[in-house]
Amino acid sequence: MTYLNDHFDEKLDLSKVRDRGSKKWVAMMLPEHVNLIRQYNEASKKEPRPQLDEWDLEVIQELIGIAMKRNVDVEMKTWKDGEFFYRIGRITWVDLNKRIIEMEDTFQSFTLTLGEIVDVTIFE
Repeated sequence: MTYLNDHFDEKLDLSKVRDRGSKKWVAMMLPEHVNLIRQYNEASKKEPRPQLDEWDLEVIQELIGIAMKRNVDVEMKTWKDGEFFYRIGRITWVDLNKRIIEMEDTFQSFTLTLGEIVDVTIFE
């Protein structure tokens, strides 16, 4: 029995197999299908915007006020186009009419809109 298995293994050499791999399936994919698959993959990576209630917004407002009074660094978590971004710096100005917050870190100054902010963390 072992002789048959050894003989079979000698004849079955996978290095000689010339399979086309995924190339054989590409002919079935139309460009429209490829574009739709790419769009679906991009959309599935996006995260939904967190729904903030009035309590969350009040906490964010209080933390921004405390950070301005103490002049300490804060981390702003913002949401834009399905992605979360984190910015660290000091709040220099809040303009409620334009609904923007101006911040600066050691290298640059930047502005954030109030509608993008989903979380605030104070560093003391």
